Amino acid sequence: MNIASSRPAIRTTCAYCGVGCGVLATPDGAGGLTIAGDPEHPANFGRLCVKGAALGETVGTKGRLLAPRIQDREATWDQALDLVAQRFSETIAAHGPDSVGFYVSGQMLTEDYYVANKLMKGFIGSANIDTNSRLCMASSVAGHRRAFGTDTVPGLYEDLELADAVILTGSNLAWCHPVLYQRLAAAKAARPEMRIVVIDPRRTATCDIADLHLPLAPGSDAVLFNWLLSLSPLSPFCAEHVSGLDEAMAAAGQVDVRETGLDFGLLRQFLAIWQQTDKVVTVYSQGINQSDSGSDKVNAILNCHLATGRIGRPGMGPFSVTGQPNAMGGREVGGLANMLACHLELENPTHRAAVRDFWAAPGMAERPGLKAVDMFRAVEDGRIKALWIICTNPAVLMPEADRVARAIAGCDFVVVSDMFATTDTARLAHVLLPATGWGEKDGTVTNSERRISRQRRLLPPAGQARDDWRILADVAVRMGWPDAFGWQGPAEVFGEYAALSGVAGDLGSDFDISAHAGIDAAGYEALQPFLWPQSARRQGGRFFGAGRFHTPDGKARMLAVQPRLPEPAPDALPFRLNTGRIRDQWHTMTRTGLAPRLSRHLAEPFLEIHPEDAVRLGLAPATLAEVENPAGRAILRVLVTDRVRPGHPFAPMHWTGETGPSGRVDALVPGLTDPVSGQPALKSAAVAIRPFAARWFAYAVAAQDFRPDCDYWARATLPGGMQTEMAGAAMPGDWVQWAQALFGQSEAPIVVQDARRGTLRLVFLRQGRLQAALFVAPEPVGLSRSHVAAALAGECAPTLLAGQPGGDQPDEGALVCACFGVGVNTILRGIAGQGLMTVEAIGAALRAGSNCGSCRPELRALISAHACRVAAE
Repeated sequence: MNIASSRPAIRTTCAYCGVGCGVLATPDGAGGLTIAGDPEHPANFGRLCVKGAALGETVGTKGRLLAPRIQDREATWDQALDLVAQRFSETIAAHGPDSVGFYVSGQMLTEDYYVANKLMKGFIGSANIDTNSRLCMASSVAGHRRAFGTDTVPGLYEDLELADAVILTGSNLAWCHPVLYQRLAAAKAARPEMRIVVIDPRRTATCDIADLHLPLAPGSDAVLFNWLLSLSPLSPFCAEHVSGLDEAMAAAGQVDVRETGLDFGLLRQFLAIWQQTDKVVTVYSQGINQSDSGSDKVNAILNCHLATGRIGRPGMGPFSVTGQPNAMGGREVGGLANMLACHLELENPTHRAAVRDFWAAPGMAERPGLKAVDMFRAVEDGRIKALWIICTNPAVLMPEADRVARAIAGCDFVVVSDMFATTDTARLAHVLLPATGWGEKDGTVTNSERRISRQRRLLPPAGQARDDWRILADVAVRMGWPDAFGWQGPAEVFGEYAALSGVAGDLGSDFDISAHAGIDAAGYEALQPFLWPQSARRQGGRFFGAGRFHTPDGKARMLAVQPRLPEPAPDALPFRLNTGRIRDQWHTMTRTGLAPRLSRHLAEPFLEIHPEDAVRLGLAPATLAEVENPAGRAILRVLVTDRVRPGHPFAPMHWTGETGPSGRVDALVPGLTDPVSGQPALKSAAVAIRPFAARWFAYAVAAQDFRPDCDYWARATLPGGMQTEMAGAAMPGDWVQWAQALFGQSEAPIVVQDARRGTLRLVFLRQGRLQAALFVAPEPVGLSRSHVAAALAGECAPTLLAGQPGGDQPDEGALVCACFGVGVNTILRGIAGQGLMTVEAIGAALRAGSNCGSCRPELRALISAHACRVAAE
């Protein structure tokens, strides 16, 4: 009997992006999980992307922080919590409440977020609590509040399927929100007359389903939407329910659309779609938000929808999609330094008094706290003397990451709550607190369409790990507030939060889930996904369709947006570096990096650069580029492609000191922020680029973890161990000794060396099993990485040193479909040999592209390239 199959599946929610997919997780009884999409969850209806599907491969205790640590020594929970409470209390007593700060995360559950904000804003008495969500959606918050009077997403996911035109701007939906992309792709397939427009300087995978791609000049988004506004058909809705139209139109009429760099033919097509289609949804994400004028870009989009009345009705409206699983929940509990819980305003005395009275708070914060960039500046100059970082890695992901790391290292007292002790940030802590992770936590999250879902505990906590809300509450009790933080479980926290939302609802807040104020543990356990609001006043649905907004006069506000284009790059730093995510990884890979198949698509940090730039700089494909500016330096693998614009290369954000020290690209990003939202400009760093003069390149695998000491390295998990790409400017004196030290091997390896070509290959075997292998060359190493890596998990093949499989073992090539492990060579053989000339045919024969669909754009590109080659022959 299959024990796992006899266990009931548990309904929970994915740990990754803001889509908020439902997951069916089945514990196997041995610490593992079987994962499937939940067909009943209204966010995904059973679909999962490859990251979500691989969640079961990321649980376990390997590498986990299993007990508290003080100054790198294991401690008891009482010792650690007593010290945290003592140091924070002493710092506040000596220097005031603004001398401490919390930096938290959109990956925390709502209950965790609520407790952190209650402690900081209501009891410590400072608003110095901010979140890594500041880096991804603060400009959307600011835009919503300026236009609607509240931070409210008007529409629902189903609007993507009901619309007749969908505009995607600053959003690579195919890679960053794959399940929403698949919903949209399915709607397009069912109704081919639906128009899809992608506005993005890059030609991303999302363009695969687009009828129109507008590769606008980076930073010119507000120019484009102001131009669109100036030619928009005005709606009676606008005259009745919107203020500021005349000023907004006057500003819109002043733009020069040529600044977008777009061909007038493309502009006319875009305008025709906008003018002739009533049901339009505009989806926007980080490409809009992550700018020093992101708030204005958001309002330029909102202006267009308000002027035409395309808001709050089926199939129409602006739609902000969030990057983190609970970025929305953080916004709802007031997780940003300038907000109160339940969409109340920190600077409104009536709102402050209501929250203070509800909490019976002794020291309510009265003014906004420090936003993320300013918070770490305050750490740097000593204004913040005690810092608590929870569930995030600012030493990697903050702008000026090297400067931030130095600031944390110099802080008087740093607490880090995390699952791992080895993150770049955790290594800087005085006190490390082991936190539960996905699968061990119990609480709620809110997705991008305002749907609250449960994350349920599936596995016991690893070691002594505790939930974040519990850790925060235990410290609060020790600081003298036992009555206010005496919950026994997350259901009680949620119930209190729901009750506070009723108070907010009485004050006119749109966020009101007071229908759940009396929830008990059984009701909480059975809680089904629901859209807020949920109260006696209102149940779910869309917002603003009837023209009622949360402003003093009840009208929406259009803003006169004055576009600010990026400053020209200085001669010494002639490139503008765009940063972002890749398909199969998440943030700094502390979780996704544990799943071997998620590293097979793109396994190392890279620089995507236009062919013209590559030729001018002397950068050959697969070589290394050195990227530098006054803030920092990175070394990245060169990927030459015309998907990016000349002068505007792209690099992913995921690599860290643990996985690729020279790939920490946020070290290059300056601390330039939007003056309204405080969101950093993460997509326009001015940099210089030059070839990195590597004397050698190498690829290595080993059954044990290993870390080289060389200029460039990037590692990834394999089924039987680790792989690492390496390069250096200095040649080791003795490669055998270097390899023995690298792999911790004392025996002599088998060595094959070609002095004429400058190549060396060596392997360490033990009882016929591969322990480690190293392949060295004076240029990027060419071999079948999948073949070499496979030797770690099975018998060592005779062709291992050749680096290629034998003739009876075709090389599958680089991974394309991570869901089913299908490589590019397998797909190309299917196209050429089996005539698989559609994505559907490839899926039927090879399974590639038949699950999450994220690789379908790559499959179409391979089919197209083959067709072009055949036509040219």
